[in-house]
Parts: sequence; C-alpha cells; structure tokens
Amino acid sequence: MGLEFKKKKEDFVCENCGELVKGDGYTNHCPKCLWSKHVDVNPGDRLSKCGGMMEPIYLDWANGMFSIIHKCLKCGHIKRNIASPDDNIDLLIDKGKC
Repeated sequence: MGLEFKKKKEDFVCENCGELVKGDGYTNHCPKCLWSKHVDVNPGDRLSKCGGMMEPIYLDWANGMFSIIHKCLKCGHIKRNIASPDDNIDLLIDKGKC
C-alpha cells in the first residue's frame, strides 16, 4: 500500500480538550492541545481500526519545518505530523523542550 496523501476536509471536536477544530483538508491534530487520533493507516485514508488517542510527545525540526511527534496511547504507533501556524506555540515550545 502506498503512502499517497488523501486530502480530507473535516471539522471535529477534539476528544482530549473538547475544542471544535475547523479542518482545512490537512488538519490532523487539535491546535489548542496538540492531541491527535489514530484514524489513518496512510495520511487521510481513515482506514486505521485502532482509533486510539495520540499524545503529542515531542517537537522536532527537520527539512525546514517543525513536526509534532505523536504516540498512540492504545497501540504505541508513533507518527510525525507537520505543525500548523495555528498551533498553540506555548505547548509546541514545551514539547520541544526549549
């Protein structure tokens, strides 16, 4: 199975903090608390059967951009997600251990 991205514009309520998140087709985590949900096998496909909550565990800098590293609390899967300009900067700094 390829890693082809499937753009999927969806709004959602964050299951960690309750924030209503307006999706733009690339949104994959809550900008307020940075939590995500394990819903994809490949980006945007919504084929994961896990459905576990993904904790933001670290902020990384690579290829000229910040990425949030998420870890699924249910299955342990680790995933890199590009940080958004709307993300909570204080939490990003904390996760980056700056």
